[in-house]
Formats: sequence, structure tokens, C-alpha cells
Amino acid sequence: MDRRDCVSRMSSDAWGRIDGAGVSIGGRITRDTIHDVYREVANDLPRTPVSIDLRDVTELDSAGVALILELVERTGTRIDSDHLFGLGEACRKTFLALSPAGKPAEEPIVSVGSKESIWSRRLENIGAKGVASFAALLEGLILTSNVFYFSVCALFRRGRARKGTFTSVSISMGVDALPVVSLIAFLVGLVMALQASAQLRRFGANIYVADLIGISMAREMGALMTAIVLAGRSGSAIAAEVATMVVTEETDALKSLGLDPIRFVVVPRFLALTLVTPLLAFLATAVGILGGFVAAIGYLDLAPQAFFLELVAAIEPIDIGTSMGKSVVFAWVIAILGSYQGFRVRGGAEGVGRATTAAVVSSIFAVIVVDALAGMLLYFE
Repeated sequence: MDRRDCVSRMSSDAWGRIDGAGVSIGGRITRDTIHDVYREVANDLPRTPVSIDLRDVTELDSAGVALILELVERTGTRIDSDHLFGLGEACRKTFLALSPAGKPAEEPIVSVGSKESIWSRRLENIGAKGVASFAALLEGLILTSNVFYFSVCALFRRGRARKGTFTSVSISMGVDALPVVSLIAFLVGLVMALQASAQLRRFGANIYVADLIGISMAREMGALMTAIVLAGRSGSAIAAEVATMVVTEETDALKSLGLDPIRFVVVPRFLALTLVTPLLAFLATAVGILGGFVAAIGYLDLAPQAFFLELVAAIEPIDIGTSMGKSVVFAWVIAILGSYQGFRVRGGAEGVGRATTAAVVSSIFAVIVVDALAGMLLYFE
């Protein structure tokens, strides 16, 4: 007897058959019987769409649905056409419930590639970015409030802080940064004086190089250069330390012990940066003026006494005060953005690198924006 005309009675519960009319299966098509049914019809399945007769199926489960879908895929039969027919009402409900392919396809609201679909996708992207930006802003505000709260608490409850942390962090962020801050400030002051002297000497106004260097360093450049150096040095260090602790689950360990990571990790660095940034900014201002003094004495032939007398007359106490105030704000921006990027890390070592880079870039950008806003508010007349 030919195989195509053979009805295999693998069990009293299920059977499969292939004939000229198509594929027929029946009985209890469940997990216990699908292997025998599939073996009976798999080798002789046609590669063209055929009818799949399911009229004799008496019971169906998820494994049986999977068998039917496999037959449909191998023959190329359309699941929503008349090629698939005969299921009883109970089995049909089971098939529709367990097979997404058995559900009638919904008509698309807009056609693919149309202007409406393109604009809808753009609006969806804008909305998703807006929601993500709002969530990021909310996280930043919560982190900022926690940092300030725990910082104020640390000033009055010193017994709860780890001894030596503030001192060691201050030395790392302040003392170790002295050489690079001093060198950059000196070179910037020297170059500024040289560039200005080339123009001032044409008008016989050599003495005003002291005003230029003194005011620019005292008001803007001293604090700004210090903040940029600390953003690249201390901001990246904060982000890398926090991100590493997040990746290695050290922050989760602190939380399991009832300790807040912000209080024990971020606050000491926040307070240390708040202390050392104004001191470094004051030092950068003095060293930058010294660089301008060297250029004025060596290139413009100014007398040292004349330079310092003009410098004292040009600089006002308000200039130093605003510079120190801005440096404190810069320190807050660097510490908060560094810790914020660190806590948002995702992934392993690559995520730590991305968080560190994002902390440096965002800190420098924020420092420049804050400096520009402060300049417009304080010196706008």
C-alpha cells in the first residue's frame, strides 16, 4: 500500500494522513501524540499551499497548535484562508487563544511609508524623548536635594561620618590638583598679557595690561579655569568611583545594610570639592596675575611698582567675592553631575567609561553655561 494512502494508527487517540486532497489529522492532538503525528506526515509534506483538514480533531492544546503552525509554515498555507478548515468550535477557540497567527489581522491605521505614518513616528519619538528627559530631570532634582540634605546633616552630625574620608578626599581633589591648576593659570595669564601688549603698546597704553590681566583673572578666568580642570579631574573621578560601585553592586550592599550610598559616597566628595574649589580658584587668580606680571615686565618694560599699583587700583573686592562665589557653584555642579552620571551607569566596564565621559562633558558644559549666566547677571549694566 502506498504511503500517501496509509492511515497510521499510531495510537487510538491521534492519526495523520497525506493524500491528494491535502493533509488531514485527527484525534487528540496534544503533547503526548504530536511526535507520532508529525513523523507520519513530515517527510511527504508538499511545498505548495494545500488544504489542511482538521475536522476530526477532538482535542487541542498548545503543543497541538504548534504542530498545526509548523504544517502551515512548511506548506506555505495561509492561516486565514480556506486552506485551513474544519476545526470544531471548542478547538477553534483554543487555537485562536493560543496562536497569535490564528487571530485575524487588524487593519493598519495608516499605510506604511505614508506621510501620516512618518509624522506619527516622529511625534512618538519626540514624546518618548520628552518623557525620558523629564524622568532624567526628576532623577537629577531628587539626587540634588538628597546631596544638599545629607551635606547639611553631615555638618551637624559628624559622628556618623567615616573618619578621615573628608580629609583624604580633600587632599586628592585639592592638593594633588595644585600643580596642574597653577601651571595652566600661569600660562594663560602669560599668553593673555602677551596678546594684549601687542595692541596696547601701539597706543602707548602699556600700563593698562595690569587692568586687563587683573580684572579678567579675578572676575572670570581664575574660577573658570579651575572649574574646567576639576571637571576633567575630580568630576571624572567621582563618576568613575560611583559607577564602579553600581556595577559591582557595592551600592546595593550599602542599601542592604541600611546605609544610603549618597550619604557615604557622594557627600564627602561634595563637601571636599566645595572647600577646595574656591581655594584653588584664588590660587589660580594669583598665579595668572603673576604670569601677566612676568610678560609685562619682560616684554613691555613696565616697572614692577607701577604694575602692582595699577593692579590694586583696578581690582575691587567685589570681583574677588563674585569669583569665589561662582567657584562654589561650579564645585556643586561638578560633584552633582559626576555622581548623577555615575548612578545612571548601565552595563559593565564600557558603561563606566561612558558614564565618566558623560560626566566630564556635561560638567564642562554646565560650568560654562553657569559662568555665562552669572556674568550677565552680575556685570550687566
